[in-house]
Amino acid sequence: MSTHFEIELDKLKNIIEKIGKLAEGQVSESVKKLLQEPEVAEAKSIKKTENKIDKLDIKIDEICQRIFALQQPVASDLRFIMSAMQISNEIERIGDLSISIVKRSKNIKEKHDLIVKFNIADVARQVELITVKTNNCFMTRNENVIGEIFVLNNEIRKNCEDAIHDIINEMKVNSKAVVSGTNLVIILKHLERISEHCTNIAEYVYFMINAKIIKHDKFDDLESED
Repeated sequence: MSTHFEIELDKLKNIIEKIGKLAEGQVSESVKKLLQEPEVAEAKSIKKTENKIDKLDIKIDEICQRIFALQQPVASDLRFIMSAMQISNEIERIGDLSISIVKRSKNIKEKHDLIVKFNIADVARQVELITVKTNNCFMTRNENVIGEIFVLNNEIRKNCEDAIHDIINEMKVNSKAVVSGTNLVIILKHLERISEHCTNIAEYVYFMINAKIIKHDKFDDLESED
């Protein structure tokens, strides 16, 4: 029979998986709103999901505090609980950024043409993918997936920088593109931040598995040590 401590840990794991899936859906929905034409983006459903994420984030904190106070966890259990609190915060930020993307998407004229011109759909799809991989790495504790997340994050950062550079150049020669271009730049920065939050989660999962703190740009060095 499972102990109360084991039941609490299972409950925590299940809630993290649930909140991660909700955030994955938030990102997918925001990408859908960004890419759709014309500007019919609405934030009602995504806001409702965000409220669920906020409530689960609070619930995770309460469970972690209860376990710390009553169970005195050690070793891998302690790492899991510490990581759970951090992961929950990262997921909550992903939800906030998804809402901001939807709001910004409503203010972009000739959206479809601009998205094609600056290759933004590919970046958005990459960000969708990294959120899926992030949930997968938490659920499976697969270190290969963690490595894939770090590689993908670097690609997303590079693609965002390239797109922002091109958009700024466009705005310099075409004043009519300033408003839409500015919104697109902000959206790209939000997408980049979502990718960074996913990478942070992967770092916490690595800490849970190996009791080592890493930064994603050092992951290759760490692998070569093994």
